[in-house]
Amino acid sequence: MEYFDVWSNLKLLHLSFGRCSCHVYQTAYLSVGNDEWSVRAPKQSTTYPFALKEGRFQGFLKKHGDEKTSKTCKSGRLRTKESPRLTMTADGEAMEVDTATGLASGDAAPESAPIEPSEEEEDVGDLVALLDAALSENVASARIPLLSSLLNEPSSRYGPAATALKERAVYSLARAYCEDNRTNEVVTLLTGETCSAFFANITKAKCAKVVRAVLDIVCSCSPDELEMQAGVCRNIVDWCRVEKRSFLRQRVEAKLAAVLFQQDKYGEALALVDNLLAELKKLDDKQLLVETHLIESKIHHGLRNLPKSKAALTASRTNANAIYMAPALQSQIDLMSGVLHTEEKDYDTAHSYFLEAFEQLDQMDDREKALPCLKYMMLCKILDGLNKALGLSKKGVPGVRSYKSDVDISGMITGRQGVKYAGPAVDAMSAIAAAASTRSLKEYEAVIAQYPHELNEDLLIRHHLGTLREQLLESNLIRIIEPYSCVEISHVAHLMEMDLPSVEKKLSQMILDGKFRGILDQGKGQLVVYEEEDVDKAMEGGLKVIENMDSVVMSLFGRSQALRSMMI
Repeated sequence: MEYFDVWSNLKLLHLSFGRCSCHVYQTAYLSVGNDEWSVRAPKQSTTYPFALKEGRFQGFLKKHGDEKTSKTCKSGRLRTKESPRLTMTADGEAMEVDTATGLASGDAAPESAPIEPSEEEEDVGDLVALLDAALSENVASARIPLLSSLLNEPSSRYGPAATALKERAVYSLARAYCEDNRTNEVVTLLTGETCSAFFANITKAKCAKVVRAVLDIVCSCSPDELEMQAGVCRNIVDWCRVEKRSFLRQRVEAKLAAVLFQQDKYGEALALVDNLLAELKKLDDKQLLVETHLIESKIHHGLRNLPKSKAALTASRTNANAIYMAPALQSQIDLMSGVLHTEEKDYDTAHSYFLEAFEQLDQMDDREKALPCLKYMMLCKILDGLNKALGLSKKGVPGVRSYKSDVDISGMITGRQGVKYAGPAVDAMSAIAAAASTRSLKEYEAVIAQYPHELNEDLLIRHHLGTLREQLLESNLIRIIEPYSCVEISHVAHLMEMDLPSVEKKLSQMILDGKFRGILDQGKGQLVVYEEEDVDKAMEGGLKVIENMDSVVMSLFGRSQALRSMMI
C-alpha cells in the first residue's frame, strides 16, 4: 500500500461515493491498492475505501476562501509527492497522477492559497524557554520580571500553544506576587496592564476560567490576607461592570461576600448577598443559588439570627436537590446543618451531621476543612454528656455526680482518624472534656488560657464554650449548696474562689430560672434553700378531670345553641 500527500495546501477534502462520504481536514493521505483507492485522515487509524471500478468518483475541493471546485475524476491528474506518475484503470479509462500539474487534464490552474500554520507548526520555542527559566528560579522576585515579559512579549502571539503558556504564566505570576508579599500588585494583577492584552485576545469563557483560578490561587497562597482578597474581588467586579460580563461578576461577588463574612463585616456582606440573590433568582442559576444561600445562612448565624439562618439553609438545600452537588459543597451544607442543630441544643442530630461532613472531607483528604468537623463532633459529645449529668442535678437529687463516661471522647481520638488529625486542636478539646468530666471550673479556665488560639477563634466553639462555662458554674454551685438548707453566700464564694457580687448574681438567676427553690436574704447575707415538695398526684388527676369536663360542657352548650337557632 502506497500513501501520497494530496492537496496539502487545501483546508478541506470531501470525498463521496454512493452513500459513503468523509471529511478530512488539513492533510489527507491517498492510498493506492489493487484497483482500489482509499483516503486516511492524519493521526487517525480509520481508512475510507473508494473503488473506482464500481462507479464514478467525485472530489470536491474547497479552498481557504469561499471558492469551490467540483469535477469528475474518471480520468485526470492529481498532484502527489512520492510518485511522479501513477496510472490506474477505472471503467476502462486510464487515470494519470502527476506531480507536475496537480490537476486533471484540461482544467485551469487555481490560484494558490496561503497556508495557515497549524498548532503543530506554531513557533513558541522562545516562550517555552522563557517560562522554564522563570519557573526554575527559586526566588519569587526573580520570577516576576520573566513572567511579566512573557505576558507582554513583542510578537503578541495568541495561538493555542502561546495562549496555554501565557495562562500558566498568569497563575505562576499570582503565586509569585503572594510569595513576595506584593499586595498592591496582586490586587491589580487581573485588571491592570499586565493581563489586559492577554484577556483581550482570549474568549470570555477562558477569561472567566483564568480569573476564578487566580482568585483560588490568591486565597490558597494568602489565606490570612483577607483585605487583599477583598481588594482583588472588588477590582474584578468593577472591571466586569465595565466589560458587561454579568456571569463572571456574580460569581466574584459571591466570593467577595464569603471574604467579607470571614472579616466579620456581616452588614456589608448581607447587603451584597441580598442584591445578588435578586439577580440569581431571575436567571435561575441553581449552582450559584446554592452557594449564595449557604453564605447567607452563615451570615445570619454570625448575626445570631437563627430563624433566618435556618430559612436560608433550607433554600440552599431546596436548590441543591435539583442539581448534582459536588462532595465539597455537600459537606459544607451538612456542616452548616450541624451548626444550627447545635445552637438548638440538639446535640445528637448535630453530631450525625458533623460526622457526615467529616467522612466526606476525610475521603477527599482535605485535612484543613475536616479538622473543624472533628472538633465540633467532640464539642457535641462533651455538651451532650454534661447536659445529661446536669439534668439529674437540676432535680435536686443528692449525691448526683458527673462521671467520666458521660463525656468520654477517647473513642474519637484513639482510632485511625484521631491519630491522623492529632495536634493542638484535638488536645484542646480533650482537655475541655477532662475538665467537664470533673466539673472543675478552675481546670476549665486553665485550659482556656492554655489554648486561646484553638478555642477562641472559632465562632461556634467560642459561643458554646461560654455556655459550657455557665453550666459548669451552675453545677458547682448546686453541688456546694446541696447539703445545706441555709448557707452564707460569702462561704459559697470562698469555696468557688469567686467574688461575692458574681456569686450573688448567678444564684439569683438560678432561682428565677427554677434551677432550685430558695431565696436570697441579703440583710443577713444568706441563701435559704427549700426542699423539693412531693407532688400530689391525686390533685393533679382531679384537675385534669375537671378540665376535661369543662371542655365537654362547652361542646354540649355549643351544640344546643346550634339546635335552638335551627328551631327558630
